Amino acid sequence: PRWPIECEVIKEAIEHIEWVPPEPEPFCQPSSHEQVPAGSSEEQGTVVYHLSPVPPGSCFTRARAGGAPGPLSSPAATLEGPQDTTLLFESRFESGNLQKAVKVGPYEYVLTLRPDLYTAKHTQWFYFRVQNTRRDAVYRFTIANLAKPKSLYGEGMRPLLYSQQDARSRGIGWRRVGAEVRYYRGGGGEEPATFCLSWSMRFPHDGDTCYLAHSYPYTYSDLQRYLRAVVGDPVRSRYCAVRALCRSLAGNTVYLLTITGPAGGAGKRAVVLSARAHPGESGGSWAMRGFLDFVLSAAPDARLLRRLFVFKVVPMLNPDGVVVGNSRCSLAGRDPNRAYGTACRGSFPAVWHLRAMVERLLAEREVVLYCDFHGHSRKNNVFMYGCDGGRAGAAPRLRERIFPLMLSKNAPDKFSFPSCKFKVQKSKEGTGRVVMWRMGVTNSYTLEAAFGGSTLGGRNSHFTVEDLKSLGYHLCDTLLDFCDPDPAKFQRCLAEVDALLRQRLGSGESWSDVPTSDLESRYVPVTLPLGPAGPAVAAAVLSLWDLSPKPTSLTRCSDVASCFVRPPISLPAGTRP
Repeated sequence: PRWPIECEVIKEAIEHIEWVPPEPEPFCQPSSHEQVPAGSSEEQGTVVYHLSPVPPGSCFTRARAGGAPGPLSSPAATLEGPQDTTLLFESRFESGNLQKAVKVGPYEYVLTLRPDLYTAKHTQWFYFRVQNTRRDAVYRFTIANLAKPKSLYGEGMRPLLYSQQDARSRGIGWRRVGAEVRYYRGGGGEEPATFCLSWSMRFPHDGDTCYLAHSYPYTYSDLQRYLRAVVGDPVRSRYCAVRALCRSLAGNTVYLLTITGPAGGAGKRAVVLSARAHPGESGGSWAMRGFLDFVLSAAPDARLLRRLFVFKVVPMLNPDGVVVGNSRCSLAGRDPNRAYGTACRGSFPAVWHLRAMVERLLAEREVVLYCDFHGHSRKNNVFMYGCDGGRAGAAPRLRERIFPLMLSKNAPDKFSFPSCKFKVQKSKEGTGRVVMWRMGVTNSYTLEAAFGGSTLGGRNSHFTVEDLKSLGYHLCDTLLDFCDPDPAKFQRCLAEVDALLRQRLGSGESWSDVPTSDLESRYVPVTLPLGPAGPAVAAAVLSLWDLSPKPTSLTRCSDVASCFVRPPISLPAGTRP
């Protein structure tokens, strides 16, 4: 991989084994958000790891393989002897992004993440290494500069740990760890506000080398290894051509895969898939891996898919961001998934070339599906964002909802159709799904896979790598259902979507000409202060309202109690709102 010239890179190649836990990994019980853990301030601590930050206001100039030339600096503290229990931190490898570590207690550390390169924001993804571990100690880590006010860590999500000793001796890979997981606003009072993630944990071995991460890492080198195996396979390489779509700003190859059967290409419809526009959303790469594993397999349905369709696949749209450990941006310092409408070739080459490729594709054949794989940090389960521009008539407005509904039936323990949204917001006009939809791809979606896990089908547990990979298979299965010459499944889903929309507005109303914003506003959020008596107060206030149906859920959020009720709301005379 080619790195910006400012980045130091250690020479070790980092690889992790794949492993699936034998039992589901449940969410932890969320801790109080108001209580700030002791020792979470770095003011009185000792800096034990500090990388030189990229100067504020700088921009990308050039890159080279291996990053900065010359000898590496020594950002980690030096151990005073065998009795020194200080952890040795490192993040100068692909997708790593730890900037600073401060020791504030014998086994307590406050961590600062490096913002996306050439920006001062977008801190969410984390991935770093620790050495010199002690098995019997309880460690506490606090990441002190996260950007989002709400996170699945507040709903029971836990970080990931990888132990090299366990991987080598027991074949155990990434697993969820952490107790007393808290996500809360930082106490500094600065603007914009920063948020903290704090958790306690034990390491499994003395003297181990361990990695901690926000989500299962999938690096640019991981992709290259996978594509080399495909190209070197005499069977798969017959129907999978790997080419360069373009070069990134740093000169890394953005790969384009064309997958199809050997005959009858002229009459085939096309499917366009992409992933990792946002580099910190690594679950998108695992979903893409699952899709590629299946569509390149010898399974009868895979052969049928290759006979029916031409697949154009860009498995990693933002390799530069993945290499340097960004959460959201490319080396242009901006979000590539807001640049599809105005992208210039020089600043966003991958976005520009993908859009141009789809334009050429549409000129020669129908594109039946576009799907961009992402990750979601605030909602559990898997869901889709589609496009409904409020076109008159029932049939056009239903079509965009059929594919997600079918996918929810094929993956009922992961995919939530009620979580899907189809409104085209002004702030999302530059996204891939909206631009492709305006170009003429009716079924144009963003697939969102939660960083956390599933609350469906009796589950209440984290996603594994296999869960994420299975999304690729389920997408293939749904594509065959969606395009089945026998219209029975399609017609059943059409009727079901129609019934759902009618139910939202009431049986006496026609929804076909209702604005999309009204269709999306199924529920009205009612927010009440949350104290010790918050839920009781909420229930008492709701009991005053003559609602049909009655509210069915009360969700405890970070600082409010929220319940969702159907409009319209009418308060009894004399009642104060």
